[in-house]
Amino acid sequence: MESKNLIENTKYDLCVIGSGPAGIILALEYCKLNPDKKAILVEFGRNGKNQKNSLDDSIEIENLINHHTPYECTNKGLGGSSATWGGRCVMYDEVDFIDRPIVNNGCTWDIDLFEDVNKYVGKTSDYFDCGEPVFDLNQSPEYKSKHIADNFVPGDVTDSVIERWSMPTRFGVKYKGQITNTKNLQLIQGYEARDFSDPDANGTVEKLLLRNIDDKSTIYITASRFAIASGAQESTRLLLRNKNLFKKLQDVPPSLGKYYQGHISGKIATVKFYGNKKNTEYGFIQDKDGIYLRRRFQFSKDYLVKNNLLNTAIWLDNPLYHNPKHKSGPMSFMYMAMITPILGKKLAPPAIAHSITKGKKEKLGAHVSNIVRGLPGSLLIPARIFYKRYMLTRKLPGIFLYSPENRYALHFHAEQIPIAGNSMTLGKDGETLVINYSLTKDDAQSVIAVHKKLDEWLRKCNCGELEYWYPEQELEDKIIGMSKDGLHQSGTTRIANSENDGVVDNNLTVFGTNNISVCSSSVFPTSGQANPTFYLGVFAVRLANFLSKK
Repeated sequence: MESKNLIENTKYDLCVIGSGPAGIILALEYCKLNPDKKAILVEFGRNGKNQKNSLDDSIEIENLINHHTPYECTNKGLGGSSATWGGRCVMYDEVDFIDRPIVNNGCTWDIDLFEDVNKYVGKTSDYFDCGEPVFDLNQSPEYKSKHIADNFVPGDVTDSVIERWSMPTRFGVKYKGQITNTKNLQLIQGYEARDFSDPDANGTVEKLLLRNIDDKSTIYITASRFAIASGAQESTRLLLRNKNLFKKLQDVPPSLGKYYQGHISGKIATVKFYGNKKNTEYGFIQDKDGIYLRRRFQFSKDYLVKNNLLNTAIWLDNPLYHNPKHKSGPMSFMYMAMITPILGKKLAPPAIAHSITKGKKEKLGAHVSNIVRGLPGSLLIPARIFYKRYMLTRKLPGIFLYSPENRYALHFHAEQIPIAGNSMTLGKDGETLVINYSLTKDDAQSVIAVHKKLDEWLRKCNCGELEYWYPEQELEDKIIGMSKDGLHQSGTTRIANSENDGVVDNNLTVFGTNNISVCSSSVFPTSGQANPTFYLGVFAVRLANFLSKK
């Protein structure tokens, strides 16, 4: 690292705090657009390893039933949480920018912003290495006339919106060389952003105090602009700890740390398709460039608005791995591999592994019987999958197995209602981040309603039907009990038109300042159906362009 004196005697044009995908994209794009300006990228962790650290150790989760532990949610080090990111690239939808009663008037961004942000999707796709910036197969001549299964007709329910998959991209590995070779960008690791100086009369903040995570020595960064890109938890904690930034306002924005959201996710039903089982698109397809794509059932904007329902995506999935009633030898083999202590940790990150195994080790004898009955496929199919998933450069993103019965589990991934009680606050010590997070009955009831609509729609077009796993009167409790997030964090520093409703403006500038931005999914006031990683990248490219114009 450069000497302390050199850093403290340099006036940087931009200081980016946090080197996850958003921070890396913002820093690199800004430096490309401004080759004559200097930027510095500050990272808390070292070497991209998620080791024990003071930040995660000082987080308290009040509800571990529905929220993962800190070490399962984030990663410290160059590349941030992309170290365990699956690579799914998904766009937010127009309906996410429309205020509806179901979101408690919490939609504090608007359609104009949606349209402006989408101008930067193409550049973002390049950073994520996920191919063309096309997220609807109706825009692709190759797939326009095809559907997920025989007889499906689009309308209130659609099957053309897709997820695109990166390699997956480990941003720290992929961009370390580019960061090093960018002459006007400096990277320092092992420093925690601590204290901002007070804003002057114009709202300009001049300095940021950093603290070395090893010897606790401090250093000042002086910059014309600061961008907080530390993930939702740490971006929120930094603002909560630096309330002096709001001294120009009458008070701290009341929404700071509130309206914390993730996604409601799980499985409550199976779909049985009526048509030719070989025509069902149960897994991945690849475009002309070899990029993996996957269809999802979604619901039209007009239908969601008219029926006041939460935005939800539903995709075809495998049955529950841990339940040997699926009678699949390959699935039982992969379940047994996943629960093997050393091997399981190498196959998937903890949160992903938990979503597959549900943390259960049961009926192992029945799983062994499935494996024996399914030989040699019980071994050959996992071997082929392992090769595609771990040995190729463009890796198979996930595992979805063909059903001879044309019957597939349905995985739902739904927007969560923003409520003030879901929050991030500081403990009495002024350091501990206390996370309150829960789900509501209305969250669950919306999930039930869209499943009913999907069942009705599939039957109407003679495509298929849903088979529920639980009695209707149990669905609400089952949904609340099975859903666990903390990976897709949003809402706590939300975008709004004023400090009365949010923390940052449409250009991500913190209210009360004129040179501090937040580039984190915490600025998203609604969570939509999409995981936020890709769309945050779009905001990062847009912010780099905005700061360049400034």
